[in-house]
Amino acid sequence: MTTTDETVAHDTVEAAMRVQLAKAFGGVRGIIEAAVPTITFTGMWIGTSDLRMSLVVSISAAVLLLVVRLLQRSSPQFVINSLIGIGIGAFFASRTGDARDVYLPGILYNAGYSVAMLLSIVTRWPLVGFLIGSVTGDPTGWRKDPAVVRLCSRLTWMLMIPCVVRVAVQLPVYLIGGNDAVAELGILKIVMGWPLQVAALAAMVWLLTRGRTPVRPPAIP
Repeated sequence: MTTTDETVAHDTVEAAMRVQLAKAFGGVRGIIEAAVPTITFTGMWIGTSDLRMSLVVSISAAVLLLVVRLLQRSSPQFVINSLIGIGIGAFFASRTGDARDVYLPGILYNAGYSVAMLLSIVTRWPLVGFLIGSVTGDPTGWRKDPAVVRLCSRLTWMLMIPCVVRVAVQLPVYLIGGNDAVAELGILKIVMGWPLQVAALAAMVWLLTRGRTPVRPPAIP
C-alpha cells in the first residue's frame, strides 16, 4: 500500500475521513456558490415568468462567480459544478419550453446517485470507501479490513438519505404541479440542497468521532 503525507498525518480512518469530507463539501463559500444559480433562477421566474431571462441571469451569475474565483486564483471546483448543473437544466428547459424542467436533471441525478450508493452498499463496495483510498494511495486496500468496510457502509447510508428524501419530495411536485410548481421546486431545491447535505455531514462527523479505526488493518501473525 502506498503511503502518502496525508496518511502519515492521520493514523485513523475517522481522522482521514473528517478531512476528506470537509474538502468535499467546500465550506461556507462552496455552499453559497452552489446555491446562487438556483436562487437567481427561482427569483427571476417568480418576478418575471420569463424562462429565457431567468436562465440567462442565473447562468450569468454562475459565470460571474467563476470569474471571481479565477481572478483570486482559488479553486473554481464548486462554481464549475453549479455552472454545469444550471447549464444542463437550461438545456432541458429550453428544449421543452417548460420552466420546471430546469430542476429535472437534479431530480434524476439524486435518483441515480441513490441507486448507485445502494448498490455499492449491497455489494460491499461502499462509495465512501474510495475516500479512504484517496488518502492511502491504494484505491481498494480499505476492503481488506471488515471494520473499515462496515464504517464506510454506514457513512454511505448517511450520504444516501438526503438524495432519497429529495427525490421522494420533489418528484411528485414536478409530476403533478406543472408550471405552477416552478417556484415551489426552486424553493424545495434550495431548502433540501445544502441544508440536508450539511445535516448529513454533521451526522457523519458525529459517527466518525466515536471510533478509532486504524488506517491499515492490523497485521495477521
